[in-house]
Amino acid sequence: MEIAELLSADRVVSGVSVSSKKRTLEAVSSLLAEADGVELSEVDIFDGLIARERLGSTGLGHGVAIPHGRFKDVSQALGVFIKLDESIDFDAIDGEPVDLVFALMVPEECTEEHLQLLAALAEMFSDNSVRERLRQSSSSAELQEIICHWHSAKHKVVSSSV
Repeated sequence: MEIAELLSADRVVSGVSVSSKKRTLEAVSSLLAEADGVELSEVDIFDGLIARERLGSTGLGHGVAIPHGRFKDVSQALGVFIKLDESIDFDAIDGEPVDLVFALMVPEECTEEHLQLLAALAEMFSDNSVRERLRQSSSSAELQEIICHWHSAKHKVVSSSV
């Protein structure tokens, strides 16, 4: 599975205005809950993302966060990407505020796929030129274009879902 397969146009949003890490997680939970085929509520998704954050921040550094979790009753991996209007504190490992957020939801039983997707996202966001292009983009369509055309041969994720 490629990162592009996780997203649809309605789950890539530019110019999101939030005031905190909690509000950011609420925003991505809402977008994930609205996805076709998702039978979890926004609250269930938020609770899962918060539970993961309690284990340690998913703020990677360089202004990027990848909140994620494995969820029961989810049949396929899904993602949401939001670009924030203003950076917020996300308890990132480098102490820098976050403005680029890619939230990931995977089926509970897909441990290996989850790890591979996280590795691919970490690789993509470690590329300074990708981060800068995302920050300079002015629309959700441009954001999706940048993400969907990034790929790494070494991180093609093999789906283990049914």
